[in-house]
Amino acid sequence: MWAVTVLAFVIGIVLMVVGLAVSIALHELGHLVPAKLFGVRVGQYMIGFGRTLFSRRKGETEYGIKAIPLGGYISMAGMYPPSPKEAARGGRAGGGFFATMVQDARDANDETLDGDDDARTFYRLPVYKRIIVMLGGPVMNLVLAIVLFTLVFSGIGVQTATTTIAQVSACLPASTTTTQCEASDPASPAEAAGFEPGDRIVSVDGVPAATFADASAVIQRSAGETVPVVVERGGREQTLMLTPAARTVDGSTIGFAGITAQIDYVRQPIWSGPAAAFQNVGAVAQIIVQLPQKLYGIVHSTVTGSERDPNSPLSPVGVGVLAGEAASASAPVLDRVSFLLMMLGSLNVSLFVFNLVPLLPLDGGHVVIALWDGVNRAWAKLFRRPPPKPVDATRLVPVTFVVVVLLVVMGAVLILADLINPIRLF
Repeated sequence: MWAVTVLAFVIGIVLMVVGLAVSIALHELGHLVPAKLFGVRVGQYMIGFGRTLFSRRKGETEYGIKAIPLGGYISMAGMYPPSPKEAARGGRAGGGFFATMVQDARDANDETLDGDDDARTFYRLPVYKRIIVMLGGPVMNLVLAIVLFTLVFSGIGVQTATTTIAQVSACLPASTTTTQCEASDPASPAEAAGFEPGDRIVSVDGVPAATFADASAVIQRSAGETVPVVVERGGREQTLMLTPAARTVDGSTIGFAGITAQIDYVRQPIWSGPAAAFQNVGAVAQIIVQLPQKLYGIVHSTVTGSERDPNSPLSPVGVGVLAGEAASASAPVLDRVSFLLMMLGSLNVSLFVFNLVPLLPLDGGHVVIALWDGVNRAWAKLFRRPPPKPVDATRLVPVTFVVVVLLVVMGAVLILADLINPIRLF
């Protein structure tokens, strides 16, 4: 049994790693396809970072897989305009560490160019095409999330209390484990009315019962009153007279029948998956806005050993651990599959939202640069001035460096927290 649990845990982690790799591959494909459609020369399409494990060249593009499946990239010709001629003549930029970084970025970018007249470069694309290329990756993640959520909600279904009765309590107070009653115990209202397991509630007091919640609402507001309940039994409908007992809950009197509903997977409308995905987008965006506060809470709970906020961000390590715990949990297989698909859907929503943050090297940063370039051109055209030079985004390399350092630090904090004080859902 122990070996089976460990194997299921490992399988859960592997499935999540594969799912993450597929999500990254589709993200980069979302960049690659429009780039090629718009004629941009793409040198590499890589999944992962670090040492190359496998690659194959097809046409002008090298496709490959690297050792660390925590990201990916495509290498487009001329992501930025050529280096200014004075910088090229001056050689290595002076002025310190950041100036050297700027010049290194310019040199690396110039290597992708094929002369100043090369029309197959990214920076020469119209603004709207550049935005389409950069948004292609995040949008692909959003589409994948919608597909996964739809598969769960409308394919597998959501566990819901149905209108079919699973158990009838024998006496009051009701207990799902009671099979016999003492002589002094009154029968439950449902027992007295003649309810049986397997009955399907059709209506209560004339109100159709589309869900068990509909039936419960009428019963709860009918304490002490006798109401007709239509049930389907053996393919035929019959009416039972139910008098719900009065019970006090939180100072309010509600009706109680003593029936338990069957729990089953109920498939939701096709729009439920997209609706859940966009609700998740809002939740992830809120977490990103509150990221400094969330990180402080994670550090505090890790240092003090207090319980961690279940809504705090996770590292890939934390996601893998949760996937392993879900796969090895003592629950029906369909429950575990649903949870893993929901996790992968939420992960893709996170990739979508996070990549829209308007900072380099994220996709949102490139979108902002394209928009700024468009504003400059529109401004020049409005006042009949000569077209401005393309925005030289290599000047923002120091900002990019700071963002990358912050991301690395955040990743390290999250990994340590996920190892020392992981989120407990099971």
